[in-house]
Amino acid sequence: MTPERFHKIRQVLDQRQPDLTVLADGIHKSQNISAILRTCDAVGINELNWIVPQGEKSGVWKRSAGGSARWVKPHRHPDSEAAVAWLQSQGMALYAAHLSPDAIDYRQVDYTRPCAIVLGAEKEGVSDAVRRACSAEITIPMYGMVESFNVSVAAALILAEARAQREQAGLYETGCRLSPDAYRRTLFEWCHPKMARFCRERHLDYPALDSDGDIANPSAWYARVRAGETETTP
Repeated sequence: MTPERFHKIRQVLDQRQPDLTVLADGIHKSQNISAILRTCDAVGINELNWIVPQGEKSGVWKRSAGGSARWVKPHRHPDSEAAVAWLQSQGMALYAAHLSPDAIDYRQVDYTRPCAIVLGAEKEGVSDAVRRACSAEITIPMYGMVESFNVSVAAALILAEARAQREQAGLYETGCRLSPDAYRRTLFEWCHPKMARFCRERHLDYPALDSDGDIANPSAWYARVRAGETETTP
């Protein structure tokens, strides 16, 4: 871990927007998930919510797990109701990107409030169960023969507007907005992904980092592991 790399990681974490997210509702194409992940990371989103029904394999995530997937965590939900309940428990308004007579221009909603952008599969769109819970349905004006953009392009346009509104409101300049625990865990996972996986597999607490991003006193930490004295991860 070089000082420059550690500084970059901390700078990015300080600009993360924990109250902005995307809910992928029925999106199964790996190329779309991958593109949405890249955009989420680019605008400072720390977590992508994703509906994965019970018993369904989530191989699409593995196929799209390139560089961006390391920086944006998946939060899987078994169904629409669970996803909506979770997002609402976080105080988030839901905006569904959906073609309907009630849809308004995507630039007319407030993205500075805690919110989730709901994106559906290109054929089916956002599910009825999720749409009923949304504060607004939004659409991107089109001036050609096609009705809509590809879902990953739509995600980029909407999230670019969200970023612009949040930049104007100064939400990227207020200092770290992650909780102290989320910041500590994410910082370690980004700096030491292999060690983080080692700890998770063994239910071990992450060791502390020093001011350069290296593990502080690693020999003492390993001695505690052998003695069974480390905390367990939640």
